[in-house]
Amino acid sequence: MIPAVDSLVKYEPPVLLTKTTDNKSPKARSLKVSPQPPAVSGPVPPPPKPKSTSAETEDILNAILPPREWMENNQRWVQQVSSANATRMDVVHLQEQLGLKLLQSQARETGICPVRSELYSQCFDELIRQITINCTERGLLLLRVRDEIRMTNAVYHTLHASCIAFGIRKAMQAEQGPSGKKRISDLENEKRDLERQVNEQKAKLEETERQEAERRQVEEKQHTEQIQLLKRTNQQLKAYLEEIITPKK
Repeated sequence: MIPAVDSLVKYEPPVLLTKTTDNKSPKARSLKVSPQPPAVSGPVPPPPKPKSTSAETEDILNAILPPREWMENNQRWVQQVSSANATRMDVVHLQEQLGLKLLQSQARETGICPVRSELYSQCFDELIRQITINCTERGLLLLRVRDEIRMTNAVYHTLHASCIAFGIRKAMQAEQGPSGKKRISDLENEKRDLERQVNEQKAKLEETERQEAERRQVEEKQHTEQIQLLKRTNQQLKAYLEEIITPKK
């Protein structure tokens, strides 16, 4: 027989299910179906007596901690949670087993540790089992507390995973590109470089315009002097021609 998974919760010895109960979920102590009594004529028998307190406790325990089932060689085995009363020594033994399993599994003492969380969850289930046997109302109330704690832990695990993913994304963004302050500083330096280039180009433009103006002035002066020279030359030639053409008396 394959042994069930070791747990801090106290279970009864495994039992082999018969074929008649193969398709039924065991919720009571008996695992075999009793044959139905033959129908008889006559007065109706009185109704069956209500379940005993022990049977009701077993039903509640099976609802809180469902039986464990597994298959071996095409046979189904079942193991129900124990309904035996817990003594002071059982509590001391549970405490010792919890500390021993924490050491053997090398569970972390701080931070998020799935192994430590699972062991404490098993310990809490065992305490619920022990308390439910003595007082079912307290056991059911502790069940509500357990479910609320598990739901809160699930939310914390989700938030933790989201924070880790957010941190990884931010780290990748920081590696791929500069941060905000550095980006602003780079842009300011680039702006100053561009302004310096604009000022240099303006200075070059002004120098070019000044040189072009001086060149035009020199060319205009030379052109004016050439025109004056040509006018004087024209007047001299005109006077010379008039002297030649005009007859002498």
